[in-house]
Amino acid sequence: MSFPQPEEEELQIESKYIKEKKIGEGTYAKVYRGIESATGRTVAIKKIKLVQTEIGSQGIELSAVREVKCLRELRHPNVIELIDIYSHKSNLKLVLEYLDSDLEMIIKDKSILFQAPDIKSWMLMTLRGLDHCHRNWILHRDMKPNNLLVGKDGQLKIADFGLSRDYGDPHAKNMSPQVVTRWYRAPELFFIPSQYGFAVDIWSGFSELARDMKFQKYSRTPLQVHFKAAGSDAIDLLEKMLAYDPNKRINTREALLHSYFRKHPRPTPPENLPKQQKILENAIQQNQLNSKQSKQSRGEPMEHIRNKRKAQEISNKSDKKVHLT
Repeated sequence: MSFPQPEEEELQIESKYIKEKKIGEGTYAKVYRGIESATGRTVAIKKIKLVQTEIGSQGIELSAVREVKCLRELRHPNVIELIDIYSHKSNLKLVLEYLDSDLEMIIKDKSILFQAPDIKSWMLMTLRGLDHCHRNWILHRDMKPNNLLVGKDGQLKIADFGLSRDYGDPHAKNMSPQVVTRWYRAPELFFIPSQYGFAVDIWSGFSELARDMKFQKYSRTPLQVHFKAAGSDAIDLLEKMLAYDPNKRINTREALLHSYFRKHPRPTPPENLPKQQKILENAIQQNQLNSKQSKQSRGEPMEHIRNKRKAQEISNKSDKKVHLT
């Protein structure tokens, strides 16, 4: 019985996806929209850039290793799905599920009017995803609205696990305090602690609701002053999520069992949540494009993939020769 060679396996995985246009770029990665040939499903292909290591050679950034490790351990409706991993030359590519928007875009869209049930629904999905992470001993450490992606079906999913880490030992030392975007950073992280816990994710995940609060030495303005339309249950939950003392801050399991989620109004079903008009238009166009492309290019031949790679290698060599002359 013969087994496929590693290179052959990588080619088989790569042939399953058609890369389209670039949709984003970060410090360590470029993100492309793509299509799964067999199903027509839209995916996100994340190309990890190589970085210079301390010993002078090139390698993969640690954040990419963390992201792969965590996403391979997590499977939940409110956590982004890692579909495939493959390498091309010296690059690592992650195939992730594609989501059209994020919560920050929706919050900043002035044409969208939120109702109390909508906010409750987003909070519930965020807590469910975060609870799954914490129950699997994973700290996210970068919870913020633009890392909460929203699909065209309304489902919210936690993404970007580049700063995450295992937290199996509650007495772990030497943990970096340089985590979480500054605007969403829990108060205890500003004291440069060598250890902290799941409470940092609770604060950063829900502090967007209280960014205008003024922190004072002895007291702070009651939340009821800032959120006059909120009910007593909502205020009580926020107070517990934003407790200064991390040991007194509510955890995900306690938050999910809070009376706020049991009382009316009921959370809006995800498919009925408000969406940006551009997302709705893009979803219709993308569905039409997917159906055409899936018919034209189901199962791109393996030989064609090899020829493309060879052509790219020849092109790169010729570019180097021109550069040298």
